[in-house]
Amino acid sequence: MPVFTALKALQQLGPRQVGWYAWYQFLLRLGIIRRMTGRGAQEMAGAIHPILKLPDAAALRALLGPQGRSVLLFEADQIAQGRVRLFGGEPAAINLTPPGVRQHWIQAERAASSNADLKDTWEPARFGWAFTLGRAYLAANEGCAGESYAEAFWRFAEIFWQANPVNAGPNWASAQEVALRLMAFTFAAQVFASSPHSTAARLSRLAQSIAEHAARIPPTLAYALAQNNNHLLSEAAGLITAGLALREHPQAAGWLALGRRRFAWALQHQIDPDGVYCQHSANYHRLMLQLALWVQAIDAGSEMQKTLASLQMATRWLLALVDPLSGGAPNLGPNDGAYIFPLTVCPFNDYRPALQAAAQSFLGASPFGSGPWDEMALWLGRGSDFSRFGRTDKMTKAVTTMGFSPMVLRSAQSWAYLRAARFTSRPGHADQLHLDLWWRGLNVAQDAGTYRYSAPSPWENALAGVQVHNTVSVNGQDQMTRAGKFLWLDWAQASLRTAPPPADLPAFASLTAAASHNGYRRLGLIHQRTVTVDAPDHWLVQDDLLATGHAARRGLKPGARRIRNGRKDVYRLHWLLPDWPWEVNASQAGFALCLSSPEGWIMLNISAPPGFPRPALHLIRAGALVYGEGQVLPIQGWTSPTYGHKIPALALVAEMNAVEAVVQGTPPRLASFVSEWDFSGAGLLDRGNHDA
Repeated sequence: MPVFTALKALQQLGPRQVGWYAWYQFLLRLGIIRRMTGRGAQEMAGAIHPILKLPDAAALRALLGPQGRSVLLFEADQIAQGRVRLFGGEPAAINLTPPGVRQHWIQAERAASSNADLKDTWEPARFGWAFTLGRAYLAANEGCAGESYAEAFWRFAEIFWQANPVNAGPNWASAQEVALRLMAFTFAAQVFASSPHSTAARLSRLAQSIAEHAARIPPTLAYALAQNNNHLLSEAAGLITAGLALREHPQAAGWLALGRRRFAWALQHQIDPDGVYCQHSANYHRLMLQLALWVQAIDAGSEMQKTLASLQMATRWLLALVDPLSGGAPNLGPNDGAYIFPLTVCPFNDYRPALQAAAQSFLGASPFGSGPWDEMALWLGRGSDFSRFGRTDKMTKAVTTMGFSPMVLRSAQSWAYLRAARFTSRPGHADQLHLDLWWRGLNVAQDAGTYRYSAPSPWENALAGVQVHNTVSVNGQDQMTRAGKFLWLDWAQASLRTAPPPADLPAFASLTAAASHNGYRRLGLIHQRTVTVDAPDHWLVQDDLLATGHAARRGLKPGARRIRNGRKDVYRLHWLLPDWPWEVNASQAGFALCLSSPEGWIMLNISAPPGFPRPALHLIRAGALVYGEGQVLPIQGWTSPTYGHKIPALALVAEMNAVEAVVQGTPPRLASFVSEWDFSGAGLLDRGNHDA
């Protein structure tokens, strides 16, 4: 990293995180970590103690019902046959034998190709699928019906131990992966304890493996502290788990104390007062809540009472972003496909299981009523008795400080989320003023997600930039400075022009949300977005590019072109839409895109206010232009519902050259787009002038 960029990172990230990272690199380069992670824990581990109160098998079967039980057993049968739904996607082979397993993990990590995606290696080795096997064992254990699931776990565990010697190979490179596998091992030891396949020798080997996993975590905890994100939470939860499960181990008390201290510290420093999680990601937010649920379920002596108010706010914040019909949420920020405790038959993108359990544990409420999403609460929702937290009847009030609460507007059958963040921790995506729009359970205007962190060009974390989010880009530049695959500097900060709407409004009320961000301040620009729902399911979105600084003060003449380095500024409005049948109607004022959705016609009109030129329209599908003229980016026209999977989508791009002071005002508008969303089907009968 260049010196100037490093100094900027120090200033913007803060000395604590940079200092922990420097300390980690110091230990790594001097070979100290290599010596500390040589052979793992050598002491005898002892017995594995049960730490989780398992649900009653009859209660589990009753909750699942015949259909849910059939879904669960089918997935468990696939796992027993060696196929698992990685990242919640399609079934893939369980491969626990990665290359380079005879090298120490430091050498294996250095030898990995920069384009190689270690997550493909790590995900099956997390043993997250052991939770599915354990649930199926409990749900099917009438006689010997579930023994095939216990046998499958032990078979794969022995394959892993044989192929992945302690601290050797890529599956030991990340302490977070080690911690997640440790928790899965501990769960399996308890749920399969009564199986004849759980022999004394196997249980002893599993206990030793849990100890080896726990010993791997402390040597690199400095790296987790430098990240101060899900890595730290996961590793601390792993230490708590090992300390409780291996009570006779000589290091158990130390693991437990260290894990409790770091877990409480992480929650206190990773959740903002309004409930926003530090990684600015819906999926990582859910992961954080799941880890909190796990720790409160297993550890009566934890220090989580200190963080109850934060967990309440975090639960409320994510609840505000859940679609009430589908259980889906905006694909906000980085999405690595993690679902660390898959204790549900609901699909990966259904947030109700985790939020139902979190709401019951931290809020004493069940926001979704009864349904298949209740299973996670059956396993982890042991926090309804808040006496263990020292809870009082006084509930934390919702924070409505401008600039922080989620800007969510709801109409009769549709709702929208306007992304307007005041960053206090590292951004994950350049997505200020992105708008997610939902109608009848369908994510109509959507976030592209992540796809992959590591991949050949152009796909290396490519969906993090502004040009694939539902906002406006300027001259193809990002809102912030990209200093690495995961590092953004010069953070764009948003300011709300209107307060967040109250949560207790009627099903329909005329509402307006307005915000701006300063990500283009270096160009003398401010992007301002105003979102209005003025009739049931009729939405107006206006984007204004405003001159700031000298350009705003110098009294420009109407119609004057804004020239920068001999070129006119170009603004592009982007909307990402599902891959549905479409038609385009062109007129002098603009364009109307008609989409045939599973719930009926949707119309999106793109135009400009009087005095501005009509925008040029491009429609892109899967990186190819299907309407309009010009060059397109290969990453446009795709959406990634979960990690490692991408599917075609429609990217609508409206383009306009800057025109200064066309409309009088202070500051003058340089460009303006108007997007009108109509879900009523009105105006779709006369489609005489169209292309498809």
